[in-house]
Amino acid sequence: MAFHAAAPPFPGLATGARLRCNDAASLRVFPTRRRTIAALPTCCPIRRLPGCIKAVSGNSDPLETSDSSLIVCFGELLIDFVPTVSGLSLAEAPAFKKAPGGAPANVAVGIARLGGSSAFIGKVGDDEFGHMLANILKENNVNNQGMRFDAGARTALAFVTLRSDGEREFMFYRNPSADMLLEVAELDLDIITKAKIFHYGSISLITEPCKSAHIAAAKAAKESGVLLSYDPNLRLPLWPSAESARDGILSIWDAADIIKISEEEISFLTKGEDPYDDAVVRKLFHPNLKLLLVTEGPNGCRYYSKDFSGRVSGLKVEQVDTTGAGDAFVAGILSQLASDVSLLQDEQQLREALKFANACGALTVMERGAIPALPTREAVLSALVNMVA
Repeated sequence: MAFHAAAPPFPGLATGARLRCNDAASLRVFPTRRRTIAALPTCCPIRRLPGCIKAVSGNSDPLETSDSSLIVCFGELLIDFVPTVSGLSLAEAPAFKKAPGGAPANVAVGIARLGGSSAFIGKVGDDEFGHMLANILKENNVNNQGMRFDAGARTALAFVTLRSDGEREFMFYRNPSADMLLEVAELDLDIITKAKIFHYGSISLITEPCKSAHIAAAKAAKESGVLLSYDPNLRLPLWPSAESARDGILSIWDAADIIKISEEEISFLTKGEDPYDDAVVRKLFHPNLKLLLVTEGPNGCRYYSKDFSGRVSGLKVEQVDTTGAGDAFVAGILSQLASDVSLLQDEQQLREALKFANACGALTVMERGAIPALPTREAVLSALVNMVA
């Protein structure tokens, strides 16, 4: 029996409905697959002020209507503080290096670095970190005219431990952070409706008003014929409960055209069933889904469509830091799809595109940080040639 969301794809957002945005609740933990560290409250709780500021420090040139391969990424953008020495606890770390973070933003930069066209929509604080992030997107050729700055909330911060095996642990400062406060009225629908693909995660579904903004943006994209790409990116302790996380993630499941999930997320969404069983994975395949991807780290990925399924092996590399590997994979496959959506119907072409995406992820784990490690198209093609050789 198929395992689909009980709620409609865009709950509470009927055509013409007026949305009410409530104040976001404070969340003070950030999960990883290995361990979660509770975050300390911000030393000076901030009061949300009315209004926002549009992005003015980044690329504010209007998008060309002739750009038929644009990928718009929606969600969180923040600052990671990473220890300069791996394998130490946060308390033991001698120093930290700041780096841009946030899965949707990583995907946007990854696409641009591969030569694709991308834009980012989200909110940061009207502070030095927020403007720094806007400039980083601009420097990496990501259109940021859909970014907003909140004068009453800070840009989110995460202190990240890089363990000796390259995995990460977080201490997250969110009280609330600006990314949680994006409102429907602040959306740049012109960018969204011009896109070829609209990509998002589930963190933006957790609290209002960002949840309503997320749903409205996806609805506008869907009604304009834009392909919807969904990477749930489960962060369980950020949700009120496991059940609310499962319900929230599945509430928009049936709207997506492309879904990327991990083995752990399959187990969670199916309440403990075997993620390696194709019959279990097929329970998550809804009738309108065009492509379901299951990432397996260094082992590559599995793919499922209505007509075919299979596995594509990954590249074996020396792992330094896993930060951004999944985002690089998503950037790799979406950049290929935006150039030629017909590969969804051609298994051999799809397999080649997934080899490319696997190489993107593999190259990213060979360096520290997400955005600094995201590869260029030339680097990926070179890695694939060397693998064949």
